Amino acid sequence: ISSLLPYAFALSHKLCLLSFSYNLLSFISKKQNKLTMGAAAGALLIKMVIAAFSGMGAATVCHPLDVIRVQMQTEGSTYNGLTDAATGIYKKDGLKDGLYAGVSAAYLRQWLYGSCRIGIYAYLLENAQNENVKAGLEKNAISLSSKMLMGLTSGGIGSFIGTPSELALVRMGNDKKLPAEQRRNYNGVGDAISRIAKDEGYPALFTGAPATVLRACLLSACAMGITSEIKMRLSGSGFFGDDGKAFGGLPLLFVATLVSSFAANTVANPFDVVKSRMQSTGEGATQYSSMLDCFLQIIGKEGVFKLWSGFIPAFLKLAPYTVISLTLTDQITKIVTGKEAL
Repeated sequence: ISSLLPYAFALSHKLCLLSFSYNLLSFISKKQNKLTMGAAAGALLIKMVIAAFSGMGAATVCHPLDVIRVQMQTEGSTYNGLTDAATGIYKKDGLKDGLYAGVSAAYLRQWLYGSCRIGIYAYLLENAQNENVKAGLEKNAISLSSKMLMGLTSGGIGSFIGTPSELALVRMGNDKKLPAEQRRNYNGVGDAISRIAKDEGYPALFTGAPATVLRACLLSACAMGITSEIKMRLSGSGFFGDDGKAFGGLPLLFVATLVSSFAANTVANPFDVVKSRMQSTGEGATQYSSMLDCFLQIIGKEGVFKLWSGFIPAFLKLAPYTVISLTLTDQITKIVTGKEAL
């Protein structure tokens, strides 16, 4: 037995070393996983913050068109087109209380909805590109359907989170159109959201959520997915310089976002009209029992083409909004991370 003791000690020593090595590797692996998850969360957060600030810049320029769109889409509208609506709103309520009514809600919307729509999409796209590189594939070998699914996902998440701000935006933008005795006279987005919750209940903050989410899914799928696809295809055409880099890539991004905005607005406008109708009503309103009921009532009473009312201001708002927000996102991302966002 004594002759076996050295072997036993040697075996015990090796087992201890193996156990220590295993525990050390497990500890390092867990640390790496935590670091990887932390880095991923940090990258996503940076993209969302950049998207929010970019969206605020775009909203500052485009908000009057949003007010015009809402007032043309809601019931009781007597405006004969974009110009008539713009001049009528301005003459009646001026710039601050008329064309820029509810701009605080538009800014909040960018932090809740815009940050997710653009930030999450940019994050998912970058991850897909990195996976392609790891697999030895061409970086941008991502199908249009995959890009649109990414846009649909990011838009759906953002729109649900941002529904209260969207509701406040519609209420505040439409308030001046109501008779004086029916106006709510909200004092900013915080007042609007708190009063809706207090007077109508917290669930009322998500009034029109199905139409809001469906609209955002369709709009984001087209706006984000088609923008990336057109940008990729035209970058090698030679019309926009080497690899689409002429003038910093701005002309290429402008064309891509213009085309995608038209497609997005075409498919999303009916849901936009339904959303505006359902969200503009107030406490105790029972005119529309559901999104489908709203669709059917609009078609039955006003005709199917009413679903595309406000198309021109919506497109004129969406096109520059998309151009400005995506351009700012792309340029700020290049400055911060050294990479393109889209």
